[in-house]
Amino acid sequence: MDLTLRSVITQVIALQDPSQVGEARRAAQKMAQAQGLDETDCGRVALLATELASNILKHAGHGELHLRALPHPTSPGVELLALDRGTGFELHECMADGYSTRGTQGIGLGALARQSEVFDAYSDARGSVVLARLYRKRDKLADLRLGVTQRSLHDDPACGDAWQVTFAGEGISAVVVDGLGHGEEAEKAARAGCQAFGQAPFARPEHVLDDMHQAMNGTRGGAVAVAQFEYHAGQLRFAGIGNIGATLLSPGKSRGLASHPGIVGGQFRRAQAFTFDEANEQLLVLYSDGLQSRWNMADYPGLVHLHPAIIASVLYRDFCRGRDDITVLVIALEPPHV
Repeated sequence: MDLTLRSVITQVIALQDPSQVGEARRAAQKMAQAQGLDETDCGRVALLATELASNILKHAGHGELHLRALPHPTSPGVELLALDRGTGFELHECMADGYSTRGTQGIGLGALARQSEVFDAYSDARGSVVLARLYRKRDKLADLRLGVTQRSLHDDPACGDAWQVTFAGEGISAVVVDGLGHGEEAEKAARAGCQAFGQAPFARPEHVLDDMHQAMNGTRGGAVAVAQFEYHAGQLRFAGIGNIGATLLSPGKSRGLASHPGIVGGQFRRAQAFTFDEANEQLLVLYSDGLQSRWNMADYPGLVHLHPAIIASVLYRDFCRGRDDITVLVIALEPPHV
């Protein structure tokens, strides 16, 4: 299967009062309809959005619902992520029907899991993140082990960050671009870079950067990181210019990937690509400087074992600077199941 996922701003719905539950439901259902889901599946999406939003208001008081379309050649879907800063919960207990911490019927999380093709959650004293993904044809194998959140500064329609990921027979190739500044001119720079990346995503990373440099010349330019994972060899190749953060994660281990100084589309010395062996089953995290770099996965016991979408959302919730566009992309380095 060859599949390219392109940059789309995450739809974020603030949840502070009960009136916003209806907004969340309508937005989720509209996205499901746009993905071609039938009436039954759109109803499932609406139910999940209602449950997730209501649970946040009941148990945390306020939070956010994140929505993202999930492209797929035969079974597109919708992703819903509920983020809060409440007191947390014990997932194993809350999954049982009839269990409630607030005197309700206690059907929320159990119903979410049954209605979803993919369900995962993380909760501790800092709050909770709950993931539900639904696919047309109820096909669990359609799921890609990738998570991303992207948001522009002040929810501007233009976002200076962009990302793109290509899954092909030989492996995975990913790019994150951060156009200088923010707004429309930064967006133009980032999109020009992604368009060049898409022409030959599996060329040597240093050659990809050269092509992106030419495409971004005449724009503001920006920071770029290119990462390629080869299934058969289990190798990760990485090259970066500027301040895109990059980390390889595995249980008990975290390794930062170094970038070179400069501006793609402006001026930089030819980048050197680095190769990392035995990257199979590890997680690649790429992020723009809208995310603080001081996070440590060791502070989140068990998180590295969860779905990449949960990891991306926890990092966004706890380390978003709030003064720039932000992109957090997490990819499991493994062949897809489709």
